[in-house]
Amino acid sequence: MKPDKDLQQYHSLFTSALALLNDEDIEYPCELIDISRHGCLLGFKDTWEAHNLDTLYTLTLQLPDTTPIVMNLSISHVVGNEVAFKCEHIDLDDVSALSHYIEINQVDNALLDRELIALMHCC
Repeated sequence: MKPDKDLQQYHSLFTSALALLNDEDIEYPCELIDISRHGCLLGFKDTWEAHNLDTLYTLTLQLPDTTPIVMNLSISHVVGNEVAFKCEHIDLDDVSALSHYIEINQVDNALLDRELIALMHCC
């Protein structure tokens, strides 16, 4: 898929979240740009250097008024300093916390239902 088409799949929800990405050795401070049922789009201060596409990363999100949410991610594609990640795993408690935050910040309940069902099925 073209990166532009992939980016259109993301639905903005968590622009105020604090995000920290890490692998086994390194922590990568980042900005959560978007999140969707497929994963998330993260922005980094510098251009993302070539990393092993098979690496599994852990994203820790600190949303306002919630406990930290943890997701396991793999790289989908890279465009400059923005990296799209695919959600490989998220546990049920974190899905619940995400759903609660989405619910209080989203007006369209039909969209909320689709996002939550898709998130639970992909991970």
